[in-house]
Amino acid sequence: MSPGRRDRGDHLSKANFFLKTSQVALKIMNLSSEHCNISDWLRLEATVKASVYMVSFAFATFITVIIIAIVWQNSKLRKEVRYILLCHHLLCISSYSGLGVVFQGMRALMANSPVLLCWLVFGAQLIFGEGILFTLALMAVNTYLAICWPLKSLSFMNSVKYRILAGTWIIIVLKNVCLFIIEGTNSTPVSVLKSAPLCPVTLNGTPARAIGMIFLLLLLAVILISYSLIYQEGKRAGHFNRSNIKARKTVLIHLLQMGLHVIPTLIFIGLGKRCGVFFFTLNLVLFGVFAFAQCFNPLIYGLWSRDLQSGLYYWMCCQLWCGHTMNSRGPV
Repeated sequence: MSPGRRDRGDHLSKANFFLKTSQVALKIMNLSSEHCNISDWLRLEATVKASVYMVSFAFATFITVIIIAIVWQNSKLRKEVRYILLCHHLLCISSYSGLGVVFQGMRALMANSPVLLCWLVFGAQLIFGEGILFTLALMAVNTYLAICWPLKSLSFMNSVKYRILAGTWIIIVLKNVCLFIIEGTNSTPVSVLKSAPLCPVTLNGTPARAIGMIFLLLLLAVILISYSLIYQEGKRAGHFNRSNIKARKTVLIHLLQMGLHVIPTLIFIGLGKRCGVFFFTLNLVLFGVFAFAQCFNPLIYGLWSRDLQSGLYYWMCCQLWCGHTMNSRGPV
C-alpha cells in the first residue's frame, strides 16, 4: 500500500472514531436528560431526602427541646436577646426538617396530593429555611453590637428585639407570597387543584431564583461584615491572643458553619432544577452538606455556650433527682 493511501486510511479511521465517540456522548446526554422524566429516579431522590430529614428532625428537635427548657427555666437567660434569637433559630431548623419529611414523603410515596397542597407545604418549608439564615444574620449582628457597643446595645436591643423579629418574619412571608402569586399566574385553577403523583416544586423560575440569590447574598454580607468587625475588635482588645484559644476557635467554627449553610444554598439557587444524573447527584451532595450543618447548629450555637452548658448540667441533675425521688416513693 502506498503512503498516500495509508494516510487517507488513517484519517478516515480517526474520523470514524470521533464520529462514534460523539454519537456515544450524545446518547449519554440524552439518557442523562431522560432521567428528569423517570419517576423511579425522582422517588429515589425523595426517599433519600426524606430519610435524611427524619434524622435531622429527630436530632434537632431533641436538642431544641432541651435548650428551650433550659432557657425557659432561667429568668436571666430568658431576657437575653441572643438566647431569644437562638430559640427562634432552633425552632426554624426543627420546622424546616419536619416539613421536609412531609414534602419529600409525599413525593416518595406518590401520594397523589393536590398541587396546591404541595405548593403550600413547600412554601412553608422555604419560609422556615430562610428563617434559619435570617436568624443567623441577626445573631451575628447582635454579637457584634454586644462586643463593640456593650453599653448602648443592651438597652437598644431589649427595646426593639420583638419588633425586629416580627419585621423579619413579615418580610420573609410577604416575599414568598408575592413570588408564589407571580409564578401562580402561569397556572390555571384546574391545574393547581388537580392531583399529582410526584409533588412538583415551585419558585424555580428566573425571577424567584434571582430574588432568592439577592436575599442570600445580602444576608451573607451582613454575616461576614459582622464577624470581620468582631474579629477586629477582639484583636484590638487582645481577646484573640494565644491564651484565649477558645475565642478564636469560636469565630472560625461559626464562619465554617455559616459557610456550610450558605455555599450549598447559593449553588443550588444558581443552578436551579436541571436534568441529568450529574445534577441529581450534585443536588444530593449539596443537600447532604446543608443537612449536616443543620444537625450541628444546635450544638455549635447552643451547647457551645458556657451558660447553657451549666444550665444543662443543672437541668440533668434536676431530671435525675426527680426520677430518683419518684422511684424511691414507689407505687401508691
